[in-house]
Amino acid sequence: MRSLAIVLALTGLAVPVVPAAAQEQAPKDAGYAQLDPIFAEFQRENHIPGLVYGVVADGRLAHVRAFGVQDLKARRPVTPDSLFRIASMTKAFTALAVLSLRDRGRLSLDAPIETYVPELRGWRYPTADSPRIRVRDLLHHTAGFVTDDPWGDRQTPMPEGEFTRMLKVGVPFTRPPGLRMEYSNFGYALLGRVVANASGVPYRTYVERTLLAPLGMRSSGFEVTEQPPERRAIGYRWENGAWAEEPTMRHGAFGAMGGLQTSANDYARYVAWLLAAWPARDGADAGPVKRATIRELMQGSNFAEQRERTLDERPCPQSVAYGMGMRVFTDCELGTALNHGGGYPGYGSGVLLLPEHGVGLFVFSNRTYAGGSEALWRAASMLMKAGLLRDRPQPMSPALADAYAAARTMYARGDVLAARGKLADNFLLDRSAENWRREIASIKAQVGACAGEMPPFPRSALSANFRWVCERGTVDGFLLLAPTDPPTIQHLRLSPTPPPPD
Repeated sequence: MRSLAIVLALTGLAVPVVPAAAQEQAPKDAGYAQLDPIFAEFQRENHIPGLVYGVVADGRLAHVRAFGVQDLKARRPVTPDSLFRIASMTKAFTALAVLSLRDRGRLSLDAPIETYVPELRGWRYPTADSPRIRVRDLLHHTAGFVTDDPWGDRQTPMPEGEFTRMLKVGVPFTRPPGLRMEYSNFGYALLGRVVANASGVPYRTYVERTLLAPLGMRSSGFEVTEQPPERRAIGYRWENGAWAEEPTMRHGAFGAMGGLQTSANDYARYVAWLLAAWPARDGADAGPVKRATIRELMQGSNFAEQRERTLDERPCPQSVAYGMGMRVFTDCELGTALNHGGGYPGYGSGVLLLPEHGVGLFVFSNRTYAGGSEALWRAASMLMKAGLLRDRPQPMSPALADAYAAARTMYARGDVLAARGKLADNFLLDRSAENWRREIASIKAQVGACAGEMPPFPRSALSANFRWVCERGTVDGFLLLAPTDPPTIQHLRLSPTPPPPD
């Protein structure tokens, strides 16, 4: 490892904030530009030579900003085309490769791993009643392997032959498979071997042909030395008050867990493609992997944990489980989110996808383990407060539209029997028609007739929230249909809000 920029560090000179010359490639959005100070602060406080972050919205790279330099010797500024290794954010590519092979009938997620990696047939499991490792266990990190950061990162260039010998000997377990989630780089390296054996081509070849090329990620790949040196962000660590260059690791048997190199412009294509999988819908599904398959990334392993982040100086609870190459969050403010960081010798990265809003954020840096996940969550919160995160509308199903019209009729006439044919058999058993007449009359006495309305907000094909604008206030409602054919109303809730007193 060679020390660089020692003079700069000792004299107190910092890496400058350098606007990227190529940023005009992405349309500017003044709303997203308010995030720039968050990432400038992240770069400054973490001694990062250079970074780039992007916001993907409406199927495009809506905002991109670069800070600092990609190479301390040549002083080249970071641009949206600078190439960074994204470390464990590679795992989602590996998971999608496995799922695509499943879709093609080349493997089963529930098959024992030795079906595709015969070297494991002689493995000694920790207990006599241990279940066999399945492909699914590797995807979810539930195979019983020990957490192996940072050991796994340094194994990237391991030759395939050496990896084969390692597999034949076996590795120690930390517990029997299937008991809990524990992050394993070794497990994802093993998935790389699964992809190679099930597809009949090397792992990198399969991912590059199946995902990178169809998505137009022409600068991305696993063998970093194949790209011109002037395009690459050189990786550094901050140690003893100075930057030191990390060695460049070539692609090897552990590349499937963290070896991908990409640029902001390339990665934005991938993020836009992932987000386009939501919501589920009819219409063409061109691939390169089916929309339904992409949505499987958010199927957690059911070993959920409780976490929290800080939001406006108060705790924001989160529930998190590991999906497939992505952590799946239910956040107190942002709802459903997919997140993964990347830490690697010389690099740090992070991605945060908000599928309910159709927005994704990512950041790449060239300093060891400077991932930026906290900055991403802060940025997403800022977008929420600025009104730049809007829920994607769920299509209004014909059955829901019909039931909603029936609810309007019931309120207008003051009697649920006005739409009796639309009611499920439990509706009048749970509350009598007379009781409903009294409640509707009470609501009308508070807010009057409701002539206006905001568009209903469907939660699914069979449920919706709505708001009626009335003479003296509003009515918030919820409509839930029963699983009958045709669907009928099983539950209706009406909550009046009179105007505030003068």
